[in-house]
Amino acid sequence: MKTKMFIVDDHYMVIEGIRSLLQQEKEIEWLGHAMTADSCLAFLKQQLPDVILMDINLPDKSGIDLCAEVKKKYPGVFIIGLSTFNQLSFIQRMMDNGASGYLLKNATQEEILTGIATVMKGKLYLSAEAATSLQQSRQEIPVLTRREKEVLELIASGMTNNEIATKLFVSVATVDTHRKNLLAKFDARNIAMLIKTAVQLQLI
Repeated sequence: MKTKMFIVDDHYMVIEGIRSLLQQEKEIEWLGHAMTADSCLAFLKQQLPDVILMDINLPDKSGIDLCAEVKKKYPGVFIIGLSTFNQLSFIQRMMDNGASGYLLKNATQEEILTGIATVMKGKLYLSAEAATSLQQSRQEIPVLTRREKEVLELIASGMTNNEIATKLFVSVATVDTHRKNLLAKFDARNIAMLIKTAVQLQLI
């Protein structure tokens, strides 16, 4: 099955550039584009893509806010942030609002296709430059999924794995996996260290 693609960007050259990179791909079906948040929302009422490439700077609304709105209304749509910026704060805020990936506008065809394929499998994808900027940051701010952030906040509030599982309607094993992922992402040896680092980075 083809992956239905849609792009939201207010620069026509960017839209055309990405479209030209993807139009020959047999696995991609190009649904079209929107240049504003409003026109994107209007399109989604008519047709749903599998993946949206979404600029974080739009004329009528922040792409970061639009991302949250789209994910709330259409949780099955995967969103990849699209930007000229690879600052940690932009990446983190897009991920917080439900994005599954982050690409820079100078991404290669291979990166774009890899990003699309990765998020379609339900995994997170960061372009090489965005990932490099994370690695080069001395005090790296871990990129957390929305669920990881929820679990982190509940751990910080003193809840046990069982209590968190009940609150989030997931299994204890799932919570334990999130907890282990958080410890790894923060390079923390224990929960106390995890919470201390998260507070220092103003994530909780």
